Amino acid sequence: MPKKGRKGRRAAPLSEEERLLLLQQKLLAEEELTKKKEDMLTQFLKDKLAKEEHNSALNMNKINLQWRTVLREVKARELRKEIEILSQTFERVVDCKDSVIRSLARDLSEAEAQYTHALCSHLHNIDQLLQLQRCRLKYLDEDYNAELGALRKEFETERRMIIEHHDKESRYLRDVLLALEQNFNESEYEAKLDFQSTREDVKNKNLEEKHYLRVQLEGTVEELWKRFQQALKNYTEATEDRKIAFEALKQKDEKSSKEIELQMKKLQKIQDSIGVLKGKMTAHLREAEEQNRRVREEKEVVLKQLQKLKTQLNQARATARSNLAKLTLESSTALKKLRGVIEKAELILRLAEMCRKLETEEEKVLPFYASSLDREEQQQVEQVALEKPEEQLAQVRVKDYRGLEPFWQRYNKVRLEQLSLERAKAALSQENRKLRLLLKQYLDGISVSQEVLSQLNPLLILNHKPRVPGPAGQGRKQLPTGSWHWLALGIGGWS
Repeated sequence: MPKKGRKGRRAAPLSEEERLLLLQQKLLAEEELTKKKEDMLTQFLKDKLAKEEHNSALNMNKINLQWRTVLREVKARELRKEIEILSQTFERVVDCKDSVIRSLARDLSEAEAQYTHALCSHLHNIDQLLQLQRCRLKYLDEDYNAELGALRKEFETERRMIIEHHDKESRYLRDVLLALEQNFNESEYEAKLDFQSTREDVKNKNLEEKHYLRVQLEGTVEELWKRFQQALKNYTEATEDRKIAFEALKQKDEKSSKEIELQMKKLQKIQDSIGVLKGKMTAHLREAEEQNRRVREEKEVVLKQLQKLKTQLNQARATARSNLAKLTLESSTALKKLRGVIEKAELILRLAEMCRKLETEEEKVLPFYASSLDREEQQQVEQVALEKPEEQLAQVRVKDYRGLEPFWQRYNKVRLEQLSLERAKAALSQENRKLRLLLKQYLDGISVSQEVLSQLNPLLILNHKPRVPGPAGQGRKQLPTGSWHWLALGIGGWS
């Protein structure tokens, strides 16, 4: 029996409210399922993200360990090579110490001779330069005085001409000003007379017109007042009947206004009841819309959170990939740079060995020349070197480049020798040109031709010595032309 009753209930048609309740229950069940799925998905994504972070940390540790082993090997190779280089330099210095004292004594004697010779030549050159400067200043003073006198004469003449021209123009302007003042006074007097006459005429005309208008206006005002009184009488006689009808209509209007007020009160009551009913309907509609809006907002918030998690996961993957690619690129570039540094160091060592073979015995004994600074200057240099620079980059650079001082000393020594050889070469070439010229003069004196006879011949002139055009300094003693002399001049100039 109860089963039949249930079948009868199911067969019965559902109302609209029950349908709405069923639909709401279905929607709520679907929303709970979607929430459970989203929670499971977020948990899965969090677990996966934690695993990825753990794997990335392990990979970074492995890469750091491999990188440290590579750097240790490179540093060990560099230290071994530096130890070998230091051992070679130590042996070289030990070999050089025995012959340093003898070479220094010999260099000292040669340097004193060269210094005395260079000082004499330097003082002679300074005297010549002072004489030339005095002559130049004398010529410049004479030119200045001459130009100053000419400019003064021109200035005086121009000043006289300008003053005369100014006096002429001032006289002319005074005459013109007097003439203009006379003309202006005459024209002003005539204008005053004309103005006074025209003012009297205009005043008389205005008085006559004013009197005539006053008389005319008084007559028109009296005539208009009479017409106004007549029109007022006619209006009062014509509107008496209309006034009586207006009073009757006014009473009817008061009665009808009272009836209208009663009807308006009834209409106001009906409208108030309609407004109350409408307010209840709108309140119900607002509640339903508010519920729907809240459900939609919750749905949108959940969807946004899901999209945000997806984007974060994609970004984390992209950053991990980019970091891995960047790490690989940087490691490859670092390896390439280290290989380049190693190749450069090997090349420098090979070049150093080749240069060692080409060194002379003196360079092997004394590779670094003694400094030409005094004690005070050397102390100043040491104080400047001991001072710490303000910038950190400068501190690092100074520490890195202090080990290159011996190299720069040897480089400067080679450069000085190169310059001395170039000067010696120039001096020898000049001496060669002089000898060629003397030889040419001698051959021209021996041979007889039309060209030789047209020029000066040393064989046909008495008390005439052959002279060669050279640098300034007549009466200067001829210096020795040995190679040691030119070397001494070059070294004295540099010192």
